[in-house]
Amino acid sequence: MRLSSLADYAVVMMAAAARHCGGVGRLNATLLSEETGVPLPTAQKLVSRLSAAGLLESARGTGGGFRLARPPSAISLADIVEAVEGPIAMTACVEGAMHDCAIDARCSVKPHWRLVNDAIREALANVSLARLSTPIPLHAPALVAAAGN
Repeated sequence: MRLSSLADYAVVMMAAAARHCGGVGRLNATLLSEETGVPLPTAQKLVSRLSAAGLLESARGTGGGFRLARPPSAISLADIVEAVEGPIAMTACVEGAMHDCAIDARCSVKPHWRLVNDAIREALANVSLARLSTPIPLHAPALVAAAGN
């Protein structure tokens, strides 16, 4: 399983926005693009999607821009991924929509995919934006060793 580039960029941008939380009044896509390296058109697209999902609040006009709609501790990795990708679903079986599967009638695993999907969504939901926006010191040997596992 791998996040799309768009979802990855959204996480990077939201982490940067969280680091500005409480500092700069409002942010804009240009600032986040420059800070993160996400191309400006992509940053603008993501700001729109994240705003539509209720993760960013935007204001137009003088002093306009956007800011986090909730504290970083109240925004999860699952929230960000779903804002960009839609509901988290490991397989089409989990989505509930009709799909074309050659083994659907005889699949013994199908009833279990919901359990797997829920576990993955819960794992993503347990990682807060506050945690993602906190730098990990490179000189901390225990953290670096743990990250390698």
